[in-house]
Amino acid sequence: MTTLGCALFATRWLQAPLYFGLVAAQGVYVYKFFNELWHLIHHVISGHADETHVMLAVLKLVDVVMIANLLIMVIVGGYETFVSRIGLQGHRDQPEWLSHVNSNVLKVKLATAIVGISSVHLLQMFVDVHHTPRHDLLWGTVIHMAFIASAAILAYMSGPMAAHEAKAHPVKEEFPAPAIPAQRDKEPRGREEPGAGSEERIAAAGFPARKVLETFDEGHLRAPDPQVITRLGKADFVARKANVVLLGGPGTGKTHLAVALGVRACQAGHRVLFARAADWGARLADAKAAGRLRKELAALDAYPLLVVDEVGYVPFEPEAAHLFFQLVAHRYERGSLIVTSNRPLGRWAEVFGDDAMASATVDRLAHHAEVVTLDAESYRTRRLEGAAVTGWGGSGPAF
Repeated sequence: MTTLGCALFATRWLQAPLYFGLVAAQGVYVYKFFNELWHLIHHVISGHADETHVMLAVLKLVDVVMIANLLIMVIVGGYETFVSRIGLQGHRDQPEWLSHVNSNVLKVKLATAIVGISSVHLLQMFVDVHHTPRHDLLWGTVIHMAFIASAAILAYMSGPMAAHEAKAHPVKEEFPAPAIPAQRDKEPRGREEPGAGSEERIAAAGFPARKVLETFDEGHLRAPDPQVITRLGKADFVARKANVVLLGGPGTGKTHLAVALGVRACQAGHRVLFARAADWGARLADAKAAGRLRKELAALDAYPLLVVDEVGYVPFEPEAAHLFFQLVAHRYERGSLIVTSNRPLGRWAEVFGDDAMASATVDRLAHHAEVVTLDAESYRTRRLEGAAVTGWGGSGPAF
């Protein structure tokens, strides 16, 4: 940027005091709210409040709250859009609307909020209709309809405007690492007809090898009950946007089971994407560095099931831990995850290096999840023991 351009861009900070002024205005509304609440309680206790008076007082409280909500939307969304990023990514209380807000979306949200506030004002007039002049009722209705019409026009115009913006700034799809072939299909559609194209979905999922439940060795499992695996094999957890967390030591079959469940999901018509935790971290880090992390997370919504293998074998770097939390938080009640780990959930702080981050991640991951602990001896150890016994007995080759 040129010196003049930098200077002009720096003038955005002149707006910062305006938003702090709105914060002060919100403090005024907090005072007004509790003042109205105190008067309502006082009138009810003293017996001077009838049903109409109570309803009007409650509507005033609702009106104050809606205006305060509007202020929050303008303060946080406006500052984020026009002044500077606030850096709420990864915060457990990050508003859902803030993740996709822009000036166009902000205008529509403000218009709908104003319609809601106008509705409350109009309802107050009709509740107290005996004390409201007809002239006020008429103009109140006309003004409310004008707000509705303007909000509808803004909402209608936002579609073409967003399409024009997308056309002017097309998103360049970048091919990820070979371990995560996310862009093999040009038009991801999520759920498809069961059976139709299942082989293509399996090939595009990026599984390290094809595994099926029929070859999963349940005989050496001390836990869980085989019925648990059979139930998971129906893959109905994907339709419910639930998760599956597979825990256990090395060689207990976590990856085999995760891949087999992913194959079942592909056969049920779902698109699936598989990668190890380190590869997911690298993919999201690249997206963040390119300034398209939100778009990357949104693009993954086209896949009803993501498989994250080997969480915990190598502790996360701070940025990778933060990115993995964002992935889990974004998928929460929006899509399914299968996660494998060699550590129980209570020890994930060792993986994240941050108790708060680990707790927030586990909270979202396990809320709608089937947590399965595979208790068995390592199949690799069993094979070595079997080979040693065979070699010692002379009935087979010794290794």
